[in-house]
Amino acid sequence: MGLPESFVQRSSGESIGPHRDLLTASPDTLIAVATAPHEPCPRRHAAGTVLGLLGDPRIRVLDPEMIDVPAARVGVGLPPERVAEITDRWRHVGVVEEWIAKECPVHEVDIAAFRIARYPVTNSEYRAFLQDTHETWLPKSWPFGVYPRELANHPVWGVPAEAADAYAAWLSRRTGRRFRLPSEAEWEYAASGGDGREYPWGESFRPECANTVEAGPLTTTPVGVYPAGRSPFGLDDVGGNVEEFVADDYRPYPGGTPAPDDLLLTQGPYRVARGGSFTRYGDLTRCRRRHGWYDKPIYAIGFRLAETP
Repeated sequence: MGLPESFVQRSSGESIGPHRDLLTASPDTLIAVATAPHEPCPRRHAAGTVLGLLGDPRIRVLDPEMIDVPAARVGVGLPPERVAEITDRWRHVGVVEEWIAKECPVHEVDIAAFRIARYPVTNSEYRAFLQDTHETWLPKSWPFGVYPRELANHPVWGVPAEAADAYAAWLSRRTGRRFRLPSEAEWEYAASGGDGREYPWGESFRPECANTVEAGPLTTTPVGVYPAGRSPFGLDDVGGNVEEFVADDYRPYPGGTPAPDDLLLTQGPYRVARGGSFTRYGDLTRCRRRHGWYDKPIYAIGFRLAETP
C-alpha cells in the first residue's frame, strides 16, 4: 500500500516555467498565491517553491505560528460497527480490518486548552536545530546528508520520534516556552475540530485537498499550498504531505483490545503517527487513522509541534 506500481507523470514545483511572473513577485504576493483556494495547484506549488528559495517569511524558527485550541471534552476513536465500512471503502489500496480496528472504540477525553503549530516542522527549521545542537539525527530524506536548500519550506521527514522530541526540547530551551509533540487525542481534536468528521476538510476524501498518491506530485510540497484541506482550527497539511509523530506510543484505547497489525507484531511498542503523506493513499488522511513507522523510504513521517500555554 503506497506508491503506484507503474510509471506516472506528475507536475511538481520544478514547473515554474509557466509561472515566470512569480519570480519577481513580492513575498506577500507569493504567499497570497500559494494559499489561495481559487489558484490551480501547479501555480500554488510554484509560488511556494519561489518562496522557499527566497526565504519564506511564514517559517519562523524561534516563533512558529501557533493556533489556540480551546479546552473541550471530545469523542476520540471509531465505533466498532464502522470498521467493515471503512475497510471496504479503502480495500482497493490494501487496507485490512486490523488496521482500522486500532481506532476502536469511541471514548471521551478531556483536553485542556493548548496550542498547535499551523505547519509541520520544515527542513529549514530542522537545519537550525542541527546547527545549534550538533545532533546527528540527519533526515533520511536529505540525500547524502546534504541540506536540500530548494526544499527549505517543505516539511522535514525521515527522522525518528526521538529526534522530534529533542527538537521540541531544544526549542523550549531556546525560547523559554513549553513546546512538545501533541498527544494522540490533541492531534485528532485539532485535525477534526472536535465534530467527529472523517477528514480535516469534511466527510469525503477529496484528492485536491491533500498531497497524497492520488493526485499529488509524489514528493513533498511547500507547506500550506493545499488550502482546501485546512482543518476547522486552521491547520495546514494535517492530512497529507508527511505523516506526523505524536507523543504517544501505540496502546489500545480504553475498552479496546490490542490490534494484531503488522507493526505491533513485527516491532512491538511503537510511536503513533497521524495524518497521511505524499507516499501513501488517502486512507491515512482520515482524522482517526492510527499508524506508525517502519524504517523504509516509503514511510515519510515528520512532526508538528504543540505548546502548553
